[in-house]
This record gives sequence, structure tokens and C-alpha cells, in this order.
Amino acid sequence: MPANAVALLDGAQCQELESFLADRIYEFNSNATGYSDGRLLAGRVQDAAGEVIAGFSGHTWGGCCELSYVWVHERYRGQGLGRALLQAAEAQARQRGCAQVVLLTHSFQAPAFYEHLGYARRYANEGRPKGHSNILRASDPQRAGRASTGKPAW
Repeated sequence: MPANAVALLDGAQCQELESFLADRIYEFNSNATGYSDGRLLAGRVQDAAGEVIAGFSGHTWGGCCELSYVWVHERYRGQGLGRALLQAAEAQARQRGCAQVVLLTHSFQAPAFYEHLGYARRYANEGRPKGHSNILRASDPQRAGRASTGKPAW
């Protein structure tokens, strides 16, 4: 195979390569910025049978927390689990010295929920997926949590 040929990968190989690439990019970013404090962050809620019914995952790095996934099983939505997940992530982010929490969501994924908790819409990539938007939201330490408690969550 020529050195410049691209080999397409199967699912397991894709996950392995993604992990490898994430490590290489973290190394580059750390060298470029001087921040080498990256740490994974995750939390979950389980039901009585031990099944995961809600969770989040992401990382902290360079004074920012980025949540990659936030999910609550449909059966348990509207019961405060999403709020509890974000509050747990925010608390850990504060302990790690983060000034904000950012996340990507879609236009059809509970926009009022995020806005109510102080996650402002910062950017939208229209047409991702087709007919919808991919939205970058960020917490505002001055406003986060005010809608429900009257005081900033930060």
C-alpha cells in the first residue's frame, strides 16, 4: 500500500483511532497553550436495577469545561435529573478552576431547558443536520441558575 493511501476503518478501529487522534491533538494544544491540566469528567444516575438513566461526559482543560454528551432517558425527563447533571458538572468545573461550561446541542434538543439554566446560545451551525442547527451553548457565570433560584449557580 502506498504511504499516502487512505485506509477506511470499521467501527472498533474508528474508536481506537479517535482516541489516538484525541491524544495527539491534546499534546499539540498543550504545547501551544501551556495548559496541560486536561481531565475527563463524567457523571451518571442509575435506577434501582443499576441501569443508567441519565448521564454526562466531557472534560476540563485550560479553565473551561466542555460537555460532550448530556442525556436523560425519556421516561425520566422533567423530573430534575438534567438539572442535577448540569449542577454536578458545574460544581466539579468550579473545583477545577473553570470559568465556564460549554456544550454542543441541536436545535431540537431541549433549548428552553438549557436557556432556563443560563446556557446562552453563542453560535449556530445551520443545516447540521439538514433542517436543524448544531448550537454551541455556554454558561454565563453571572446568570447561570438565576431563573430557578434567583442567585447565580457560580
